[in-house]
Amino acid sequence: MSTAPDSDAIKSPTSSVIQPPPVSPPPPAKQTRNFSVSTRITDVLADLGGIPAQRLLSGDTGQADIDELLQRHRSGNLCELVDGHLVERAMGYRESLIAMMIGRFIIEFVASRNLGMVSGPDGFFRLSPTLVRGPDVAFISWDRLPDRKVPGEACPAIVPELVVDVISEGNTRTEMTNKRREYFGRGVKLVWIVDPDERSVAVWHSINNFQVLDETQTIDGGDVLPGLAIPLMDVFKVLNGPDEIPIEELEKGTNQ
Repeated sequence: MSTAPDSDAIKSPTSSVIQPPPVSPPPPAKQTRNFSVSTRITDVLADLGGIPAQRLLSGDTGQADIDELLQRHRSGNLCELVDGHLVERAMGYRESLIAMMIGRFIIEFVASRNLGMVSGPDGFFRLSPTLVRGPDVAFISWDRLPDRKVPGEACPAIVPELVVDVISEGNTRTEMTNKRREYFGRGVKLVWIVDPDERSVAVWHSINNFQVLDETQTIDGGDVLPGLAIPLMDVFKVLNGPDEIPIEELEKGTNQ
């Protein structure tokens, strides 16, 4: 009795032996996408506003928390917590001079009326569990303070009404935009962004509503600090050397 060969079998041309069908090679193993550390850090820097790499103090994991932030502060590294990343504060000498001048005007106004507290660059605010910001100057009213008392925490979970940031060399435009969105998203009512190079201040009343004032103009406290008026000439003169002619004298000479 003859048996028909398997239809899948192949007969060798030189042999009557029935060969098994060929076995297809296994599909190539699926490659796992593996981002390099440098690529991940590049992405993190972009998310943080394109900041310089040296300002990222916590790597690419995004797992930093407020305890690590405070440890850095105790060791002398002032930084902010942004989406789980520790970001060094961009700082500069002339920027600190401007911040001190603005802070002085605000302090005098607030203290004389007992309106609340004014903090400087060492004053940090926990705006969310993963976001801690330290503006150059900030005002917060008594009504926003728990029990109308000064908090004892290093980074209290409170939101100021007025924030002032002075642009430093290490800041980027996107970073400052991110900051404004964070501030207004958490309840800040007024943001002043000071540009030392241009000697101007961008006054933001909301994320989309702003005006730019130059050093010949006066900035006011709006609805946050009604009655506050600061001549920007008195702020930016701190950048003048003793032999420089004040801008008001130059304007007088031009008008004569």
